[in-house]
Amino acid sequence: MKVDVLLGLQWGDEGKGKIVDVLTPQYNVIARFQGGPNAGHTLEFNNIKHVLHTIPSGIFREGQINIIGNGVVIDPIIFKKEIDKLKTINVDISKQLLISKKAHLILPSHRILDAASEAAKGKTKIGSTLKGIGPTYMDKTGRNGLRIGDILSVDFKEKYNALLQKHQELLKMYNYEYKLEEFEAGWFEGIEEIKKYRIIDSEHYLNQLLTEGKTVLAEGAQGTLLDVDFGSYPYVTSSNTITAGACTGLGVAPNRIGKVLGVFKAYCTRVGSGPFPTELHCDTGELIRKKGNEFGSTTGRPRRCGWLDLPALNYAIMLNGVTSLIMMKADVLSGFDKIKVATGYKLDSGETINYLPYDLETVTGVVFEELDGWSENDLKEVKCKNCLPGSLKKYIAFIEEKTKVPVSIISLGPNRNQTIML
Repeated sequence: MKVDVLLGLQWGDEGKGKIVDVLTPQYNVIARFQGGPNAGHTLEFNNIKHVLHTIPSGIFREGQINIIGNGVVIDPIIFKKEIDKLKTINVDISKQLLISKKAHLILPSHRILDAASEAAKGKTKIGSTLKGIGPTYMDKTGRNGLRIGDILSVDFKEKYNALLQKHQELLKMYNYEYKLEEFEAGWFEGIEEIKKYRIIDSEHYLNQLLTEGKTVLAEGAQGTLLDVDFGSYPYVTSSNTITAGACTGLGVAPNRIGKVLGVFKAYCTRVGSGPFPTELHCDTGELIRKKGNEFGSTTGRPRRCGWLDLPALNYAIMLNGVTSLIMMKADVLSGFDKIKVATGYKLDSGETINYLPYDLETVTGVVFEELDGWSENDLKEVKCKNCLPGSLKKYIAFIEEKTKVPVSIISLGPNRNQTIML
């Protein structure tokens, strides 16, 4: 069997969690392959809104295995809060959730280092979520990190103290006040919570399941344009958010990858700093933000909003090998007489291009095509493809023509049942 991959094609916040939840009944296993609690995957059903940060988004379906892969970084404090919240709605995941021994731990001092570093940057800050993600991945690549498997060793506390001492030395470089003790007690409580779940050699486990014919969906976090190698550097996350990251984040070979499902919004959003060519600094952008409730599920920060960017979307499709597209929040664009779509960029050199340049900061203008909008406001009640407004069908067809990839699913609201398979 193959591993299907589901990931975001923009700057994150595309709605991946909802789609994973919708598709979970088709799979035996859901596996998160990168990122950490900087992710906020929102799911809505039975009139309840759920936000997951570390736990895979298939957890609300009974019978499926959910794996936190080796490419994920885990904050025990946030992990325990997620578990406690699930318990309040009587969701028992003790038999469904498995954790890779090779996943790295976010220490309280990682979060402090993140905050101190971001504060020191001043106006050049990258817009970190301040969850300690960057410093944790730095320790991972620097071969200093603590992993989930370490919590089972007798000298775990010594390993923790050694890494903490290193962090305290680094913090002396910053004029930053902190109180470590505010976090440590909760952190070690979270470690004990993690021990209650099956801690596995996930690469062996997953490959054995594939050999047995089990179906696996790999769930990505953040978005392609935040990839540490291929995103709008340095305003990126610290992991590989693309399909290749599923291989390294789960321990599966490239020839094991099957379908690649790319999730994108019918428009664009971005949280934090960094270039955003199609951003709308006007009433239209504010209207999209209000209609789409565009506020970060992890940070609560208002998202910057703009028109759909086809050069960026095609770039993401190329990098990921996307086999089908999933369009989210088409309902938010209801009521606009005209809808714009970016098809090219004007550079500071005077050149016009239709692809993503090395540095998005060199973009001085955008080439747009204008399409008719649709006035139907009650799209949340639409249940079939044939009932979609004609202009929305043309919008979908336009995107398919420009990307050469079919749109297989369209979302018309936050609830799991507001989804149409095309």
